[in-house]
Amino acid sequence: MEDMFDKLSATVTSANNLEALTRPLLELLETATGLESTYLTSIDEANAVQSIRIARNTGELTIPEGLVVPWGDTLCKRCLEQGRRVVSNVSEVWGDSQAAAALGIETYASAPVRGSNGEIIGTLCAAGKNSQKLGSRALSTLNLFSELIAQFIEREQLLAELARANDRLTKAALTDSLTELPNRRALRDELGRLLARAARDSSYILVGMLDFDGFKAVNDQHGHLAGDELLKQCAARLAGVLRGTDMLARMGGDEFAIIGPGPFDEAAGSKAAAELTVRLEEASAGTYSLLDVPVAFRGVSAGIVAIRSVSIDQALELADEVMYRAKQDRRSRNGGGTSRKA
Repeated sequence: MEDMFDKLSATVTSANNLEALTRPLLELLETATGLESTYLTSIDEANAVQSIRIARNTGELTIPEGLVVPWGDTLCKRCLEQGRRVVSNVSEVWGDSQAAAALGIETYASAPVRGSNGEIIGTLCAAGKNSQKLGSRALSTLNLFSELIAQFIEREQLLAELARANDRLTKAALTDSLTELPNRRALRDELGRLLARAARDSSYILVGMLDFDGFKAVNDQHGHLAGDELLKQCAARLAGVLRGTDMLARMGGDEFAIIGPGPFDEAAGSKAAAELTVRLEEASAGTYSLLDVPVAFRGVSAGIVAIRSVSIDQALELADEVMYRAKQDRRSRNGGGTSRKA
């Protein structure tokens, strides 16, 4: 018995996942009960099925892992409903059980594995082909192990939920809530990585700043909700003409930025920047349905540069300067930015 507790202590303290905990426990449960099959199940009451998650078989009786059976007439369910922990004469007590008859189960022991809310999420079981009485020590071991597994599952679920919550917080910290695009922080992080890679392989990167021409007029004429809708719809159009390796981000207000890897040649980089500028300006121009009101929008002014060997702030400043000149040129050529479609 002392050796068993030593193994139990080592198992509980070293296990880093459910299988690493359960397999040694099943071996110890076999020793405590003398039954040839020990296994852990999960119960999906919504779909009325029971699954064998982890099993240990050392005799003629084989309970295969991955087996899925209807929950309605399992021996585990009968034990729970009748308040039994062990039945040593299954063929007499549950002679109508086809599963027990097919497997030749004569001794059956089961303890529920409960979630933190008391809901039964599985069972820990032991079974054998021969009739066998189980003493109080064996039943205490069964109960103890089922509680240990329940606590471990609860801990795993809590850790998983904490990880999901952390992922949500991380995403929220890097995402613009209106457009669901990356935000300023996310763009600066990615720009830093692109600049570092460009420094290693002597390539250029494309960096652009985008400004919505006439955005204030949309807000003034149609309201801030319409302005928000314009930002969302236009962002979708802009994203539609980008490569999978590009990042479009909202920097704040009606200011957006675009970054992506560029070619190795300076002339090719300048050409790629000019082509991207045209694509973005053409994609963003057109008629938008803003709160069921058609509004003609001239699009964004884009300033795209192909650069390398600069800092993050310098890269954004260079693109911003080119964008500002493009915006001034468009204003001098076209005047106002938006109009209500007749």
